[in-house]
Amino acid sequence: MKRLTLMLSLSVLLGLTGCRSTGSVDARSATRSGAAPLALSVPATPGQPDPELARLSKSLARLADRLRPALVQVRFTDAPPETEVGERSEEQRQPRRGLGSGFIVSSDGFIITNHHVVSGASSVQVRFFDGRRLSARVIGSDARTDLAVLKVDGVENLPVMPLGDSDVLQVGELVMALGSPFGLEQSVSLGIVSRKPSRIGIATPGFQFIQTDAAVNPGNSGGPLVNMAGEVVGVNSMASSNGSLGFAIPSRVVQAVVPTLAAKGKVRWGWLGVSITEAEESGPGGSSKPIGVLVRGVRPGEPAARAGMKAGDIVTSVDGVPVREPRDLQHVVAGIEPGKKVSVALTRAGRQESVVVEIGEAPEE
Repeated sequence: MKRLTLMLSLSVLLGLTGCRSTGSVDARSATRSGAAPLALSVPATPGQPDPELARLSKSLARLADRLRPALVQVRFTDAPPETEVGERSEEQRQPRRGLGSGFIVSSDGFIITNHHVVSGASSVQVRFFDGRRLSARVIGSDARTDLAVLKVDGVENLPVMPLGDSDVLQVGELVMALGSPFGLEQSVSLGIVSRKPSRIGIATPGFQFIQTDAAVNPGNSGGPLVNMAGEVVGVNSMASSNGSLGFAIPSRVVQAVVPTLAAKGKVRWGWLGVSITEAEESGPGGSSKPIGVLVRGVRPGEPAARAGMKAGDIVTSVDGVPVREPRDLQHVVAGIEPGKKVSVALTRAGRQESVVVEIGEAPEE
């Protein structure tokens, strides 16, 4: 989700246009022209909604009211970009401003948002539900999971959003996305989990996103995706170009990463230094099944190369954990502490072998 600058007017961002009448028509003119006046059906008493739908509607309203006080808008200012020697353009030296969303996870001011919302920011400001605007510090950020932790000092007894379990979330389950799409604070949209897990083509340490059709647009980045119990099951991170599909970081990833970010400021991810793809075995009738992860290439000087791994090896397990697909290998290796030595089982030229690899630390980007 690209950052949204505030220089564009709201009417342009939303595609709103003014409506005006090109003429007036009343019942008399219609009658004079020979046409009968339009008769609108207006019941004498308001209609009664379906009882079950009415209960659902009220429940959703209560849920939104309960959650919104812990929702925040995150405003950032980037440092002015460096200019070339002799550059005199004042416009190019102006700092960039934008916004995203976040949510409070501790009553003393810890806030979760996206890495891409605050990456490179020279200053960050948080706007609370009650209208207060306070400066925030970025105390931890991780590009691979697109998560960041902010801290606002001098506050207490803030409302918080609890984290739920994204693993038990089911396709078709109702979810609510909260945030500040296009700068419209405290906005809520409703949808379902449309796919889980959802693969998208970016470099991540093996985790899969939650896909939803709840409306997610620029400005929703870093906002929560919640279940009907009011628990955060994901952090909205990306959306399709038309906003019809949103992708959220699972809460299980949040639970694993955020405490480390809060304590150490960064996460050290494990690293092999190989390029990989699926390894499949052909079966009857043209069928195939995964048998491991094929090493397509080994980077010189990296952990895999130092351990003697070669292109063409098929990795079947790491540290005793079976791997069948590339994302399995990514996930397992990323979660191993750099510096730890592990056994990697592999198939080489039809023979079962194993090598000992000292896991390295993944580069920042």
